[in-house]
Amino acid sequence: MAKTSIVQEYQPAASQPGATSTFTLDEKVQHEILNNGIAKPKGYTVSYHANPAVERQHFGQTHPMKPWRLTLTNKIVFAYGMQDAMDLYLSRAATNQELALFHTEDYYNIGDDCPIFDGLYQYCTLYAGASLDAARKLTSHQSSIAINWSGGLHHAKKSEASGFCYINDIVLAILQLLLYHPRVLYIDIDVHHGDGVEQAFWSTDRVMTLSFHKFDKDNYFPGTGALDCIGPSNPSNPGAHHSLNVPLHDGIEDDQYIRLFRDIVGPCVQTYNPTAIVLQCGADSLGGDRLGCFNLNIRAHGACVEYAKTFNLPLLVLGGGGYTPRNVARLWAYETSICIDAEVHPTLPSHTPFLEHFRHKDDKNPHLPPTLFPELTGKYVNMNSRQYLESVVMGIKEQLRYVEGSPSVQMQVIPPDLGAVREEVDRQIKEEKENAEDYRRGKERGKGVRGELSV
Repeated sequence: MAKTSIVQEYQPAASQPGATSTFTLDEKVQHEILNNGIAKPKGYTVSYHANPAVERQHFGQTHPMKPWRLTLTNKIVFAYGMQDAMDLYLSRAATNQELALFHTEDYYNIGDDCPIFDGLYQYCTLYAGASLDAARKLTSHQSSIAINWSGGLHHAKKSEASGFCYINDIVLAILQLLLYHPRVLYIDIDVHHGDGVEQAFWSTDRVMTLSFHKFDKDNYFPGTGALDCIGPSNPSNPGAHHSLNVPLHDGIEDDQYIRLFRDIVGPCVQTYNPTAIVLQCGADSLGGDRLGCFNLNIRAHGACVEYAKTFNLPLLVLGGGGYTPRNVARLWAYETSICIDAEVHPTLPSHTPFLEHFRHKDDKNPHLPPTLFPELTGKYVNMNSRQYLESVVMGIKEQLRYVEGSPSVQMQVIPPDLGAVREEVDRQIKEEKENAEDYRRGKERGKGVRGELSV
């Protein structure tokens, strides 16, 4: 049969008019994987928890919280090919029963900085579900490090939304960890005080909270987290001296912050002896953040994650604040590379979606390709003297003197779901004992001999 204009021989794209012989997207990603030496970490496993439905939510045009920052983060992570080094999980929504492990039904303060928007419930349950699943991967030993950049919303209280935070996924995740771990160390490097998590575990010695943040009681949200805020004042309360705060002034710089973090976190781990660590990596502590006031660069922030890894404890890595989306994405992508022990090239891959979004009009060299490490320092005057920071370190170490070794592994404060399991087991044991006793009595009645009275 003769060929017609409809039936034609197939031609590869490169041989068609106007086509170019470029790599496919997969080939470009594979090139990045080889070029950056990305591979599964040796000796440990990293899991990455995300759901695209979280990224599509919108707080409002003028609201500083932009869930789209998660889209940018994932685009960089996948452009470098980091997904090849991790176990990827599509997070599911937390159930009402799971949310009720911490939060009450009498919930308020929705509005103002915590607006109601279409999809709010889905947004909250998905980021909370991701943190719960990440914690469970740690307790089941399926992961050594679990990452959820959509989590880390540390201001939410038991009955109150606060500071752009509705559900406190951190508290829910720690409750999961406490089912298997006797002691959890919570570290917060957001520019704002981690008040919601501190309040949740105020009266227990099974969680030590440690927050590095800008502190100004009258002029900076939330106005809490002074150096002398150390837990319950009654020394007989188990939580006394287990809420530690590192109050900072404007403009702290890279070397100061790294040294301070190591000088404080090291003694905390040595004294408290945690069996798991939760690290909240709020990106608003970066220089140039819309709501921040520090002068930290991306590498300095990442150095905190690197140091937390050195303790070789189960590590839950969460997001948090961060209101300049392009820098939030750069930071969390870089810290993902730290978690998988990869040294990625500083130039963002050319096939990264939304690449032009990472090129800013104030860049010193706008003609160069966008970088993972822009200069972010110098916006604020550094108000943190060496003497002041040394006094903070001494104050923290003084509080650690009252932590007399790690608390007993006997779990005196039992999370609700474990309590329910124990009650069910106790009920079954009681029923088995009652059944056994009834059976014994029945057998005794049947052993009567001739002449005995039946009783």
